Amino acid sequence: MFRAGVQAEIGRTDETGVDVVGEAGDVDQAMTVIEATRPDVVLLDVHLPGGGGVEVLRRCAPLMGDAERPVRFLALSVSDAAEDVIGVIRGGARGYVTKTITGGDLVGAIFRVADGDAVFSPRLAGFVLDAFASTDAPPVDEDMDRLTQREREVLRLIARGYAYKEVAKQLFISVKTVESHVSAVLRKLQLSNRHELTRWATARRLV
Repeated sequence: MFRAGVQAEIGRTDETGVDVVGEAGDVDQAMTVIEATRPDVVLLDVHLPGGGGVEVLRRCAPLMGDAERPVRFLALSVSDAAEDVIGVIRGGARGYVTKTITGGDLVGAIFRVADGDAVFSPRLAGFVLDAFASTDAPPVDEDMDRLTQREREVLRLIARGYAYKEVAKQLFISVKTVESHVSAVLRKLQLSNRHELTRWATARRLV
């Protein structure tokens, strides 16, 4: 019933721009559908029967790592427990929202994840940041000295999961300027993408 409700809410392609290509009731069904359709984004139930969302992420590691067309995952769950959030994020999910989210916000989250952004509610983001910060963080090294003050501000906001438009609004600069700063940060730190940047910043407790 819940899956039918989600499909009815987001699957009106003419209105939402979302094309629902399949659904599944357990891990094995999910793998069959994902491998057959190669969706841009998978809405993943953390407690999916047959092994849970973490098992789906484990099996889909090659698809997530596809440089040409990666499959990205957004966890959608009734649970807001820290262990559930951290488990799927460590598994490779790009975001985590609870089932109290509105249809419009869920559509927005899907497109943000499709674009490579990370999406969390503020409370859930705190779980993730605390989890990474709890590991032994290497001392801040000379890499930080290569960044300008503005680049550091952009880095912190990006690492917290803000979209480019949100960063621009926070810092009163254009989206194009944000993109330029992000490119500069990635180049200076020799990182490949926002996910690596987030982990780099979190390990150094910069967020």
